[in-house]
Formats: sequence, structure tokens, C-alpha cells
Amino acid sequence: MQHLAYLNKYFWKYRWRFLLGIVFVVAANWFRVWQPKVIGQALDTVIEKVKYYQDHGGISAHPEAFKELGTQIGMFGIGVIALALFMGMFMFFMRQTIIVMSRLIEYDMRKEIFAHYEKLDLAFFKRNSTGDLMSRISEDVNKVRMYLGPTMLYGFDLIFLFVLTITSMLRVDVTLTLWSLLPLPFLSVSIYYVSSLINRRSEKIQQQLSTLTSITQEVYSGIRVVKSYVQERAMSRWFAQETETYRQKSLRLIQVDAFFFPLMSLLIGFSIIITVYVGGLRVVGGYITAGKIAEFVIYINMLTWPVTAIGWIASLTQQAAASQKRINEFLQTQPQIVNPVPDGPDTPLRGQITFENVSFVYPDTGIKALENISFDIKAGEKWAILGRTGSGKTSLADLIVRMYDVTEGRILIDGKDIREHDLANLRRHVGYVPQDVFLFSDTVLGNISFGKDGMSREEAEFYAKSAAVHDDIMGLPNGYETIVGERGVTLSGGQKQRVSIARAFAKQPDIVLLDDCLSAVDTNTESKILGYLGQALADKTAIIITHRIYSMLQFDRIIVLDQHRIAEMGTHEELLAAGGYYTEMYEKQLSGEVAE
Repeated sequence: MQHLAYLNKYFWKYRWRFLLGIVFVVAANWFRVWQPKVIGQALDTVIEKVKYYQDHGGISAHPEAFKELGTQIGMFGIGVIALALFMGMFMFFMRQTIIVMSRLIEYDMRKEIFAHYEKLDLAFFKRNSTGDLMSRISEDVNKVRMYLGPTMLYGFDLIFLFVLTITSMLRVDVTLTLWSLLPLPFLSVSIYYVSSLINRRSEKIQQQLSTLTSITQEVYSGIRVVKSYVQERAMSRWFAQETETYRQKSLRLIQVDAFFFPLMSLLIGFSIIITVYVGGLRVVGGYITAGKIAEFVIYINMLTWPVTAIGWIASLTQQAAASQKRINEFLQTQPQIVNPVPDGPDTPLRGQITFENVSFVYPDTGIKALENISFDIKAGEKWAILGRTGSGKTSLADLIVRMYDVTEGRILIDGKDIREHDLANLRRHVGYVPQDVFLFSDTVLGNISFGKDGMSREEAEFYAKSAAVHDDIMGLPNGYETIVGERGVTLSGGQKQRVSIARAFAKQPDIVLLDDCLSAVDTNTESKILGYLGQALADKTAIIITHRIYSMLQFDRIIVLDQHRIAEMGTHEELLAAGGYYTEMYEKQLSGEVAE
């Protein structure tokens, strides 16, 4: 239960609804327990009246007997119906309070988990699969909701029903009560043993379900690759194997339940047999009336649900505990990137970027990305960063938007350590187009205006033209209202790149970071984009990470990375004069253009 203790704050939040629900549970069971009493009294009354008439000449000698007995039985019947109606009414109210409370808490939990996911840093999402994240916010929360709703409702229901029923039984006859409840110790031992099994097996089932979700999400996201490599059958076999594992684990849990519920029914059956036998002896001894036996049999049957429900409640509770444990693992994970000035003012950046002896090692893998990097970009300057694959170019961009913190050294933005900036304000004023372009399953207009609220259609068209994608958009079936599909699947690679560039331009950022985002566009389109970059963003700081050399855009400085270090740095002319990697790359590109 220690994992479920996290939910106490929600119980406190909805305490009045929760307490009112408990009151309704007590009221419903109070009226329920009265029904056997009325039935017992009715039976005793009938037996007593029949005996009286038989002792005084028989029923045939008393024509008023049937009317009198009918009237009394009718009154008892009306009483039972009235009690049932009141019981049903309060059962309705207890569901409207406790079950509705569980839905409200489910809503709050999903919001909390989603908000916490958004706070976590990039390293967390690289460590954990998307399928596992989805499973915890969907399946695990649903398991917890079953604990908050049905488990709580029926748990309190059986507790109060049990207490009220046992109390009523003890008031009738203590000896008969003790004999009737004799099987309960065996029940307690069974519950303890089964609950431990359910806990272990439930946790394994939830872990396997996360695996299935991850596989499904990964295959669907990479369906193009799966189809192009004709691996549908292989993926199906893989999924079938994991599904079989899930089936086997689920069956092992069901086997426990299948054994447990018949056992409960058997114990209840023993209780009824004992009640009838011992009750008969007590009637013969003159301790109780025959109606009390009927009352006891009804009580025992009423206890059938609480007793059998213990196993079901134990199962749901253990499953919820296993799920809440998985949820707590993520909720207790704290982001490494912390905003020092939350909800700070919207302050523009001048755009000066300074790296002072920066080294960076990825925290999870231990892979070195940058080593002793130092440079100073003045506000409004245009810099290019070139280098071989794996030299650390993208890592450098991630550090500027503070997806990670440096391992050594420091980064200054406008002369202030990046770790002292308001994180939201920093990212708000940086237009970053990552190498791995991502578009949301929304309209083209929605994707372009993603980073800026209240953008008009005219503004979106302007930025789309700046990214040389307007004509492509107008060629789509619904123009700017076309749904691009998951991850922009309906667009080509070049179109997705240009829409993402338009999205970055639309923010009107003070710093522009383009990470190899022109690789899928032709030379003419590239010229249009760079033309906008050189004119409209003339006063903005821009860093272009690339494998190409853009001769039409005059860079203030060019950095060449090699082996995670700065191998060369200077202007285009200076680097050509140096005769290093930059010169080699420039000559290869030039010869390729001539050949074309």
C-alpha cells in the first residue's frame, strides 16, 4: 500500500465527495440489513398465527385467517420493498459520489503525468520508450482508477455490510453466529496467500503490456521501413511472440482467480449448512425461533458477495499498487534541466553567444560529444558549423537551446550564463530547426503557427514564402488546411523541412539555429531560403549547421569540427588559404557542381 499512499492528496482534494459517498454506503447497507429482519419476523408471524389457529379449531374454523395473514404478509412485503427502494436509492448516490470521484481523480492524474512528462529533459525520453510512456499514462492510470472507484466502493460496501450483518447476527444468537462464521479463518489464510501471488503476477503483466505498446508504436511509426524491407511477417511474428508471453502471464493470473472464487463459494456453502444444522438444534432447544434461521440464511447469503469480493478487491488493489509503482517511478524522476526563473518576463535576446572551454558528455551513454570548445558569436552575426558525421555539430545546437547542460565550461547568452536564463524565454526567442524534422498531425497552418499564438493566414503565407514552401502548400488538396498526417507523413522530406523552417521563422526569433535542414531541398529552393535568411534576418544571430558550403551567404565565421574539437575556424577566404578539411570539402563540392 506504500505506493498507493501517493493518492492520498487526491482523497483530500475530494474529501467531501468521498465522505458523502461513505455515508451513502452506510445508509444503503443499513436498509439492506433490515430486510432479513423483516422477512424473519414475517415467517415467525405466519408460523405463530398458523399454530394459534391450529390450536383453536384449525384454519377452516377461522374464515378471517386468510385475510388477516394476507394483510400482515402484505405489510411485511411492502416493508421489504420500501427497504429495497431506499437501499437502491442510496446505492445510486454512493456510485454518483465515489465512482465519479474516481473519474475526477483519473482526469487529474492524466493531466499531472502529462505535465510532468513535459517538464522532463531530453535525456529522459532517450532512456524510455514512447510505448512505455503511453502505457503508464493510459493502462496504468486505468488500473489505479479501478482501485479508486470500484475497489473503494465495494471495499467500504463489504466492510460496512460485514459489520452490520455480523452485529445483527450476534444480537439474534451468539452461538449460531460463531458456528456460521467458522470457515472465515480459512478464508483469511487464502486471501493472504492469493494476494501475494496476484501482486507479483500483476506487475509482470503491466510490464509486458508496456512492451507490447512499445512494439506497436514503433512498428506503426516505422511502417514505411517495414514495408520497404518486406518485414511484415517478421514484425508479426515478433509481436505474436510478445503477445503469447502476455497471454501466458495473464492466464497465470486468471488461474489464481479461477481457484479463488470457487473456494469462496465452497466456504459460504459450508456456512449455510452449519447455519441450518446448528440453527435447527437451537430452535429445538427453544433458544431461537424458526424465523431466525431464515434470517441467518439470508445473512449468510448476503455475506457471500463481501467474502467472494475480497479476492476480487485484493486483485484490483494489487494491480493498482503495481501500476501506481510504475507511475511513481516517473513522477519521482526529476528533470536535470531546471528553470531558474520560472514564469519570467518575455525579454528579447540580443543574440550574443559565447562558448568558454565547453566539453559535453552524454549523461546516459557516456559518449563524448564536444571537447574544449570556445568561440564568441556577436549579436547579428551569421556563422556556419561544418564537420563530419559524429563530430558534435547537433550536440552544440542542443546545448544552445539547453536540451542538456554542459559537462565542463559554460555557455553565455548575452553575457549571462545560460543556466541563469529563464528557460522558457530563452527557447521562445530561439528558432531551432532540428535535423530530425517533426510535424504534428495537424493542418499545415497549425504547424507553421505552432510557436506563435494568434497567427493569421496572411502571416503564415509570408513565412511559408520565406521558406519557399508556399507553392507546394497551395498544391495540396486543401491548401493550408490540409492535414499533414502523423509526423507529416503526407509531405515529402523537402516539404517537411521547409514547413519546419517556416515554423521557426514565424517565431521571429532573435537567434536562428538551422541544423542540416536544407539537405532535402534543391539548389534553387535553397537559394530562396538563404536569401530570406540574409535579408529579413539580417539583424538576427544565425547558426547554420551543414555538410555543404553555401557560397551565396556571407558568413562572419565558419567553424570546422573534427573529433569533437574545433579543427579550423575563420572566414571562407581564411579557411581556403589554410588548405585543410574545409578546402578539401569546398573543392569536392565545386567539382560536383561543375560536373552537374
